[in-house]
Amino acid sequence: MFGSSPVTIVITSEADTWDIDASSGLGCGQFVDWDRMPDLEQQAYIPRDVLSKPPKELKKLAREGYWAASRTLRAQVYHQIIQQVACRLVTPDALVYRDVASRLFGKLSVSSHPLPEFLEGCSMPTYCLNLEGVTALKKILICVDNLFPDITYSPMLPSLVALLLHYSEDEAQCFENISRLIASNTPHTSYIDQSFLAHQASCMTFGDLANKHCPTAHKLIASTSENVFEVYSKWLSWLFHDLPFNFAIRVFDVYLLEGQKVLYRIALALLKQYRLSVTSAELEGTDIKADLQAFAQNIAEHVTVDKLLERAFGIRLFSRKEIWLLQMANRKALMERGITMVQSRQSFHLAVDMQNFSSSIVTAQEMRIVWSWIPERFSLFPPLLLFSTSEDGCSLQRFYTCCEGYEPTVLLIKTTEGEVCGAFLSSDWSERKKSGATSGFFGTGECFVFTVRPETERYEWVFIKKPELAKAVPRSRQRSPSPSPTSLLTSSPDGRSTSSNRLTVPTPQRKGRLSPFLAIRHFLLPSKTASMFMSGSREGIVIGGGGGQALSLDADLLWGHTEHCETFDNPPLCQENFKVQLLEVWGFQNT
Repeated sequence: MFGSSPVTIVITSEADTWDIDASSGLGCGQFVDWDRMPDLEQQAYIPRDVLSKPPKELKKLAREGYWAASRTLRAQVYHQIIQQVACRLVTPDALVYRDVASRLFGKLSVSSHPLPEFLEGCSMPTYCLNLEGVTALKKILICVDNLFPDITYSPMLPSLVALLLHYSEDEAQCFENISRLIASNTPHTSYIDQSFLAHQASCMTFGDLANKHCPTAHKLIASTSENVFEVYSKWLSWLFHDLPFNFAIRVFDVYLLEGQKVLYRIALALLKQYRLSVTSAELEGTDIKADLQAFAQNIAEHVTVDKLLERAFGIRLFSRKEIWLLQMANRKALMERGITMVQSRQSFHLAVDMQNFSSSIVTAQEMRIVWSWIPERFSLFPPLLLFSTSEDGCSLQRFYTCCEGYEPTVLLIKTTEGEVCGAFLSSDWSERKKSGATSGFFGTGECFVFTVRPETERYEWVFIKKPELAKAVPRSRQRSPSPSPTSLLTSSPDGRSTSSNRLTVPTPQRKGRLSPFLAIRHFLLPSKTASMFMSGSREGIVIGGGGGQALSLDADLLWGHTEHCETFDNPPLCQENFKVQLLEVWGFQNT
């Protein structure tokens, strides 16, 4: 033990020699225990020119499991794909490995070497490797540590090296290929997280995607687990530790061609499959993290690998750039919490403690559900009450004064009928001032509206569920002018005619600073009315627009209206015309 951190020491046996196998004539397979290797899938016709196929066609072949019919083909494809990965100019290759390994290990028949610190607390799956393969795995990881000193935490790395070893001619080839993945510098593409900060940001990003693309599974986990983030922090382990070899290697096939985005897809498909296999009653009192691990280990009992991948590629994710922007935003939030690039793994509690939470509108349990819907980078921080009509009065100006400077915010409304609804609003209310005399819409696609009572439900931006409708904006393309404002009038619940219940629909505002993820300037939207997130003026506030308003409140914060709108595709969130009993706005401490 050194200080308080345990250091793993690898003791090798007499037979576990550390000399370098310089022979490449043995072909792939020398590191494999063939008794444990699954049978080849049905032999398919393999054309001679398969290695010269364009990338798009290679992706299709990999998704369909083409390489699974031939170990030799898979080995050749792996090596060729990785050799084409754009990486840093100075990247260690096979010759460097032979030199460094000779210096580190020599020809000793017995040796003991500490495993790299970046593997602290990480498991090291060996899949179908034989004893020689396990020894090679350890040697390669130690050499990676020697040649890539900037790697401080990488729980995924041992699995990738182990999988590559099954299809490598020798240790040196495997090392060269894993080095190229480590040193990849392709824009907006990542293969291997190399720090605790990057790993945690990936886990948060997966949590955000699960929140959006697996809402029923997410709701189930949030209602049965005290710490949702801790459950999602194991998402990479599901794929590269828990899945059996014949599933993991198919994941690896597509990962080499498509990068980390494809891992998000497959983990989401796994989560969806898990939700189909369990009920809320079955999870009562269950360790859901362990249950998900066991589910992944026994996945073959529930779905075939082809069906799992088919479902994964049926999930409509946003572009690689949008996911990268989300990951960068999550990294920034973690850095604000004190996580750095150079630190190793530490005990880090990200869950917000709701024990001391006190609201006049929702219970701590209800707020925990709402908090689970919020993007991970914001839910790192505990809720802070910014405004309450019971304490600050029914003043719209006071509302703005208390809320400005905070981004994002959560609006909670309790009606005189006891119904509770609200909205998550991604942008600072001061954005409304940038539209000048007109009332412009602002905000991003992370905004959503929700109900808490009598039913708990969330309604997100319509393009979350149908991202294919919103194409990425070409850099040279300019937006067409916004639609003209439309005046809308209605009557209040007591029959009085008023213009404050249904406010003028403002012109969508697209200028100024917006949160980086799901900013509407990144998309070509088929309808201008599908991006009306939030708006404020002296008349009142509007949330959601297009064909109606999800929520609107008058200048006295007393009367409100709700109806279906195109932005969130929501039903009325409570009685269409309602009177406000209580209104609260919550922000985030330290944001």
